[in-house]
Amino acid sequence: MSPLGTMVVQVAATDADDPTYGNSARVVYSIVHGQPYFSVEPKTGVIRTALPNMDRETRDQYVLVIQAKDMVGQMGGLSGTTSVTVTLTDVNDNPPRFLHKVNQYTVPESLPLRSVVARIKAADADVGPNAEMDYRIMDGDGAGVFNITTDETTQEGVLLLLKPLDFETKSSFSLRVEATNRNIDSNFLNLGPFSDITSLKVTVEDVDEPPVFAAPSSGMSVSEDARVGTSIGRVSAHDPDTSNNGIRYSIDRNTDMERFFNVDALSGVISTAKPLDREANSVHNLTILAIESQDPNQIGKGVAIVTVLDVNDNAPVFAIDYETLLCENATPGTVIQTVSAVDKDEPQSGHRFYFTLDAAVAGNLNFTLRDNKDNTASVLTKRGGFRRREQPAYRLPVLIVDSGSPAQSSTNTLSVRVCECDADAVPLSCGAVASAATGLSTGALLAILGCILTLLVLVLLIVTTRRRRKVPLILEEERDIRENIVRYDDEGGGEEDTEAFDMVALRNLNVIRDPGARRDVTPDTPTFFQYSSTTARPAYKSLPDNVVFREFIWERLKDADVDPSAPPYDSLQTYAFEGSGSVADSLSSLESLSADSDQNYDYLGNWGPRFKKLADLYGNADGAGAGGGGVVFS
Repeated sequence: MSPLGTMVVQVAATDADDPTYGNSARVVYSIVHGQPYFSVEPKTGVIRTALPNMDRETRDQYVLVIQAKDMVGQMGGLSGTTSVTVTLTDVNDNPPRFLHKVNQYTVPESLPLRSVVARIKAADADVGPNAEMDYRIMDGDGAGVFNITTDETTQEGVLLLLKPLDFETKSSFSLRVEATNRNIDSNFLNLGPFSDITSLKVTVEDVDEPPVFAAPSSGMSVSEDARVGTSIGRVSAHDPDTSNNGIRYSIDRNTDMERFFNVDALSGVISTAKPLDREANSVHNLTILAIESQDPNQIGKGVAIVTVLDVNDNAPVFAIDYETLLCENATPGTVIQTVSAVDKDEPQSGHRFYFTLDAAVAGNLNFTLRDNKDNTASVLTKRGGFRRREQPAYRLPVLIVDSGSPAQSSTNTLSVRVCECDADAVPLSCGAVASAATGLSTGALLAILGCILTLLVLVLLIVTTRRRRKVPLILEEERDIRENIVRYDDEGGGEEDTEAFDMVALRNLNVIRDPGARRDVTPDTPTFFQYSSTTARPAYKSLPDNVVFREFIWERLKDADVDPSAPPYDSLQTYAFEGSGSVADSLSSLESLSADSDQNYDYLGNWGPRFKKLADLYGNADGAGAGGGGVVFS
């Protein structure tokens, strides 16, 4: 919207020719591309607008081609060109406009407060600050129910709910909303007005609402001495929907944990269910629930505040536990203690207590009590010459009466201890004299100490004797052997212990047991070597040592599988096996019993230096005695 002839920019071209030589360096400017929007001054190169009221919203950018030609633009001159990009900046020359003059919206009546009801926007062709606008509600029947603000990001008008909606009270609202540009340029007021108006119609939808109490909070009071079942107040709620369903009442027991109150389900009358005590709890804050009979999920809540009124049901007592000290040198009329009282009750007119001595001690010769008439009383001595050796303490019952109706009273005992005091009446020692209390002489104390020492010596002797007593090696017959650990330094039988299982087969593998012994059915048991039906199994000695042992184990396995007398549980059997194939044959002593005792040990000399000692001892057969024994390696 710049005026005609507004300067845009100035361009300049340079020419390397000598400016003093003719027109070779004299340059003129012309516009090659960009007309009719812009023009350029031939001599200065200043670019200006050639049309008024250029509209950014129609076209916001132009590319101009400017030519500079020497020789004053005459024929034969040289030229150069440059491009100039011109961008139109925005001004507020477009007012906001609503696309629709009437807008309709529907919301449920249960919409929470501060919720968004609707968003409206007035279109503005300008951008940036020139497009910023404010919205306001001009008039209508929902001016106090709704409010409208501007979303600074989208420049929309946001309609918010300020008050609860009620379909049964009002089912629709009509509003007139105005949108106005925030930054108006006075140069373009003739293009206005820079505002627009639209109408909003908000329709409220009916929803099933919970019951509503006539008063959100109800105050009630009841005396603390009220009997169980006493009615103290009533709450009332109704169904706000057009159906007007029935209501049932109950107490939220989280607010009445001890169940002091009940509420009638139909009438809403609240009554006491237990005796009340104002001193324990003076105010009860109850939450009352109103539930629709047709839809139990619809629950309304109200509050009933029950205040418990005070009655005079507590007697006054001493304010503290008094410790009263009386000097032996006290004179008659001396105040030895001032007492006060407290009462859990709280009368409206305040407390008034009366103090007297109990009738049983009213005429005593030692003390008297004076009521100060300010809810305190003073205890005074009637005489002097108190001696703690004669009587170290006195107990004085005091009667306290309150001013309630009916009056409550209690008897409180004041303990007075007689003390030895200095000249300033400061107690030095109180109570009974120590020597009189014990009554034990020095000789008695020494006797008691001697008895204690004798007992300690006896205990030490008993403990020492028990520690030196030896434990018998042989246990008594009646003692349970399972409860003891018995140690035997006996060495096991080793290979000679053959009672657990039969070792004969291991001693001589060449003896083949009868395959039919203790077998009812011969199972098809796999072996490591396959034999045809016509080929007999070879003897154990013809098989390799490892195969002999495995065949032996398979034989024992078959015996166990088909043995009808075998126990029906897993068992472990151990077999020892020595290979046969040593150059020295078997060195075991198992076969030494059957071998000839007269043997030739000359071969020991061929076994190497490790057996040299044995070869020297047994190598010469003639040197061996008649009673020589075999060599056993273990």
